[in-house]
Amino acid sequence: MSHLLILGGGIAGSSLAYLATQTGHAVTLVDAGFESSSSVPSALLNPVRGQGGQVVERGLEGMRFTWSLLENLERQGFAVPHARAGVLRPVPDQKTFERWQGRIPEDLPHRWLEVPDLMGQNVQGQNIQGHWFKVLEVSEGGWLDGNAFTRALREASGARVIRGMAEKWTSKSATLEDGTRLEADGVVWCGGSWGAVRANLTSPHRRGSVLLLEKPLSKIPVSFGIYSAPSARGGVLGATYETPTSLWTPAGLPLKSLEWLLNKAAHTFETLEPEFRGLWTGSRLGGEILCGPRADGSFILSGLGSKGFLLGPLLAQDLLERMGI
Repeated sequence: MSHLLILGGGIAGSSLAYLATQTGHAVTLVDAGFESSSSVPSALLNPVRGQGGQVVERGLEGMRFTWSLLENLERQGFAVPHARAGVLRPVPDQKTFERWQGRIPEDLPHRWLEVPDLMGQNVQGQNIQGHWFKVLEVSEGGWLDGNAFTRALREASGARVIRGMAEKWTSKSATLEDGTRLEADGVVWCGGSWGAVRANLTSPHRRGSVLLLEKPLSKIPVSFGIYSAPSARGGVLGATYETPTSLWTPAGLPLKSLEWLLNKAAHTFETLEPEFRGLWTGSRLGGEILCGPRADGSFILSGLGSKGFLLGPLLAQDLLERMGI
């Protein structure tokens, strides 16, 4: 049995911890517990991304892997609010429809829906505006509670969890800010936007915000530019819309962004009478996904951006195999 030291307790680090302990390895997880984008109250599992309809490489595989982990956690008694009822992607016009058609592989379960069939159903249905040309249903997609899923992975792992921040590390050890030195057979950095400067990463940081609603705008997640989905306590309306920056920025929702979000929502949904109950905001580390060895002999899994729950667990499994764990 080997001992793995994981720095960062978001979706990447918690997935690594869970998967490593499932094969009999000891894990120590160091987590600052600050500014984790993995705590999002409703995250979409959707491999068809962006307004261009691009299908994420290994997206279907990653989505199914995440769902399988969630099923395992439920069998162990962990409650993770979620729904695997699909994700709806409205398409604005014939040209976009044809472009998306050419990009979606045959092995991705999906179907095209007519907009009139979805209109006028409000919260009991999908509440789609009539101007959309078609709606793509990603059949195996859905939403999950990011905070509950990440916490369940961490708790189910049985890993030793230390609250703190790593100041420096090597392939076999890490020193925390308070001077504590931890040793292990392998070290993996899984920090995100807030801790990226400590790992000398230059990836862009992008803040996103989610408005918390008393009731969902639709019973099935809807996504095109913005997204709305159910959640454990009602629903959410949000997007990653702030301009990428070179450094982490503190939480906040500029009024111009709120106006942009609500205008997009009015363009998307037939009925828009949201009852707000709060705000969630977090910063993601974007750019290239980093999964593999570093020059110092340690390993890294970071830069997942908005694809954390779609690809994070799958890439954690890949990394463990590369490490021989």
